[in-house]
Amino acid sequence: MALQTQAIIELLKKAANANRYDVLRRGNVVNLPAAGSVVVAGDIHGHRRNFERVAAFANLAENPDRYVILQEIIHGGPEDADGGCLSYQLLFDIARYKLDFPGRVHIIMGNHDTVFINDGQVMKNGKEMNYSMNVALKRQFNEDSGEIKLAIKEMLLSQPLAARTESRIWISHSLPDNRNADKIDVEILNRKLTSEDCDRDGSVHYLTWGRKHSQKTLDKMAKLFDADIFVLGHQTQSRGWSKAGENLIIIASEHSHGCLLAFDLAKSYTIEELSELITPLASIS
Repeated sequence: MALQTQAIIELLKKAANANRYDVLRRGNVVNLPAAGSVVVAGDIHGHRRNFERVAAFANLAENPDRYVILQEIIHGGPEDADGGCLSYQLLFDIARYKLDFPGRVHIIMGNHDTVFINDGQVMKNGKEMNYSMNVALKRQFNEDSGEIKLAIKEMLLSQPLAARTESRIWISHSLPDNRNADKIDVEILNRKLTSEDCDRDGSVHYLTWGRKHSQKTLDKMAKLFDADIFVLGHQTQSRGWSKAGENLIIIASEHSHGCLLAFDLAKSYTIEELSELITPLASIS
């Protein structure tokens, strides 16, 4: 095995352990403290410049009581000469970012992660992204690509499902949709995740794939997860965000109109007050 491969596998294993044993994690939920601040990004999908803007805005080195929530790093962004998806390279860098700031960088599970974990298929911009990423891994790492792929799966499966604040704001990639709102097993928040949980009939799948939630479903999820406001990703937002319900904000961070949301963990907010704290990523140098 090449030295480069060994170093990356070790990096991913360390990041997976940092995910699993994070001091703020209880079960599969990160419980943020009632002090400091948090910066929430939407889907990244390989957009390195937007990740750099999130990191610059957060400036964790100068703000020791600030936290960052990231999601859906893979599938999108730069491609190799043959069109293969290179988003795994950003995943490696974000693993380093997490290790540089223990307990302060949290990457939550997204639907593209579940597909990679279970070797499924997912389309994005007319391309099947798992195939595209796998062929790029094969071209870069040759006979070592299988070991790298297994290490990526381990890291992705180690991710928490959500984060919550003491002010009752719930942050996850998505929520079960209207049709599957009664199918999720809330115990998924407490027990060790398996790849089977990411299958189409698994609770992780329901939690990461839902779109177009009715207010009835949002109210039901609020009771289930003991939350007042939801901040999600997953759903395409042409202007980078939307208020998609009486208690729902959706953030996207994967394109030139992408945004982030930053707020004070010591304060309580209405949905309107949170909406005023949306920051366009293009405004960050």
